[in-house]
Amino acid sequence: MSKKIHLPIPVISILRKLGKDINNARRRRRIPMRLMAKRAGITEVTLGKIEKGNPSTSMAGYASVLFILGLTDKLRDIADANNDLTGRILEEENLPQRIHIQNKNKG
Repeated sequence: MSKKIHLPIPVISILRKLGKDINNARRRRRIPMRLMAKRAGITEVTLGKIEKGNPSTSMAGYASVLFILGLTDKLRDIADANNDLTGRILEEENLPQRIHIQNKNKG
């Protein structure tokens, strides 16, 4: 019996779009599923799951397929601090308001 994965609806939609985009990119390049799976080091079944946006498929599988398609540049920067506006705002809120410099001459 497989474990049911509960994801927010927007996440499911994003994975489905990613899978469809991967499928379209592969087809635009005229790469057969068998060859794509072999190059990515996965099975054709796994590739089919990726192209459907299956959430239980490993991120490594998605990354391998994106690499074969030459689309890993954006993957590298997904959680980069430069793209994390919310994280930077929260970090700035925790910065000290004043910095006290200790005088070494005080005894």
